[in-house]
Amino acid sequence: MGAGHDSVAAEVARRLRAEGKEARVVDVLALLPRGLGTGLRGFYEACVRGAPWAYGGIYELFFRLGAGRRPTGTPLARLAADAFMTSVRRSRPDVVVPVFHLAAQLTGQLRAAGVLRVPSTVLIVDFAVHRQWLHPGNDLHLCVSDDGARQVRRWLGAPAETVGPVVDPRFFEGGEEAGASTWRGRLESRGPGRPAVLVSGGAWGVGSHLLDTARLLAGRGFLPVVLSGRNERLRRALSGTPGVLAPGWVTDMPQLLRACAALVDNAAGQTAVQALAAGVPVVGYRPLPGHGVDGVRRMAALGLCDFAADATGLLGSLDRLTAPGPERARRIAAGRAVFRDDVLTRVLARPVPKRSP
Repeated sequence: MGAGHDSVAAEVARRLRAEGKEARVVDVLALLPRGLGTGLRGFYEACVRGAPWAYGGIYELFFRLGAGRRPTGTPLARLAADAFMTSVRRSRPDVVVPVFHLAAQLTGQLRAAGVLRVPSTVLIVDFAVHRQWLHPGNDLHLCVSDDGARQVRRWLGAPAETVGPVVDPRFFEGGEEAGASTWRGRLESRGPGRPAVLVSGGAWGVGSHLLDTARLLAGRGFLPVVLSGRNERLRRALSGTPGVLAPGWVTDMPQLLRACAALVDNAAGQTAVQALAAGVPVVGYRPLPGHGVDGVRRMAALGLCDFAADATGLLGSLDRLTAPGPERARRIAAGRAVFRDDVLTRVLARPVPKRSP
């Protein structure tokens, strides 16, 4: 729905092409008929922006795993079947790799029905696995953590392996490259001696009281750098706030992240794993309802972030994690350790196709 799934798809495709393979990225929402995909994206964005409680209710009903909530097929996915199979017949792939839960439902249904005759390897990009990722028709599930892989095996009884998150390798590169140095100079000139803290609102610039959070951090002696995404209204509001930097849409995230001392995150999504790769401690605060809350809780349980319950907790976590010392070093090491195998090793291995029932 936002930019996270797109960036994962783009990175998998880039790695495949670097290996001399052909790769085609298809947006499952664009395959839905009569503009339904555009409508769904707009509805989701409207909920997250203006009625997060509504999305939280939808998540509880249709996404959360729990007693009596076994994974089942999603009828909506079937509406994209004809367009998807036309694309499959045209490109004749050796393997299909869903990186979005609706796509995983689509391939699972088509594999179970014997219509899709090539393996489907689902790349689950969330720390908190929900029902819509799971369909027994898919051949293999690749997860960001051992905990996620265990959940898949428990709920589906199907193969699941841990590969870790997928991010652009530029987030791992160290050194004082020009881009990071430029950002450090810009941040130091804006707030001399103040640790820069990146505050993420995602590609849409959404979150609970982002402006209040920025003011809180500025008042404590931090330099909040707020990612407002494509939300120009939020950027303008932030730009008029003393002690706050709102750079707008950022195209050099690896460099900006390495110039910051910590990330305040509300979704446990791609920005959070990019921070882990860059060696930047993460604090979850005021997470988005549904997948955001579950993802931040799961990351915290795995020792990959703090989950601050209130303003006092947020400031305490940042005081500890931005200060040089063993606690910061341990958190950075834990974040780096989550990156395991190259996803291509599993994608190119291709599981043996299931026999159709």
